[in-house]
Amino acid sequence: MVRQLDYNAMKAIFTRFQSVDPEPKGELEHTNAFTLLVAVALSAQATDVGVNKATRALWPVADTPEKMLALGEEGLIQHIKTIGLYRNKAKNVIRLSQILVDRYGGEVPSSRAALQSLPGVGRKTANVVLNMWFHQPAQAVDTHIFRVGNRSGICPGKDVDQVERAIEDNVPAEFQQHAHHWLILHGRYICVARKPKCGICPIAEWCQFEDKTA
Repeated sequence: MVRQLDYNAMKAIFTRFQSVDPEPKGELEHTNAFTLLVAVALSAQATDVGVNKATRALWPVADTPEKMLALGEEGLIQHIKTIGLYRNKAKNVIRLSQILVDRYGGEVPSSRAALQSLPGVGRKTANVVLNMWFHQPAQAVDTHIFRVGNRSGICPGKDVDQVERAIEDNVPAEFQQHAHHWLILHGRYICVARKPKCGICPIAEWCQFEDKTA
């Protein structure tokens, strides 16, 4: 495992990310906290592109827990059956919608513990909602961040929890809000899995990856 980059390198990297993309955004389409929560839950083991394609017709008819319950599990399945694991995901979405109505007045809670108590909502999903909707500096570690963090030395770790802690402990505070989006987008479009595009990488000068491409 590569060593953790020092503070000066981290500040330089995130200053560079910020200069390239000052306000990075997640790519899942949503209209409110509920549709964001559902979209992230649906995106597990699926692509954002695939989820967006499925939800464009879903949000106009089921953008609140109450409307989702009215649509029902079978109705939801008709919208999301192009997404992997759609039956289990539909079951979870209906169950979490009922819990939101029963316990939270139909509102999405803003605490990690409450979010993680919902069916089909893990720490990563909770962190995405906390970051994107509630503007908390929560770090949602996916495969892209795990790869980028360990290749570069930005946030090395043996598992996603270690990588998450490395971001929280080592990324300067002023960059925490957008850190996970910069890292996800960097992994999705530049530091790709098979052949990273090191020749156009904006942070190559600080990256510790030994097998850089031309």
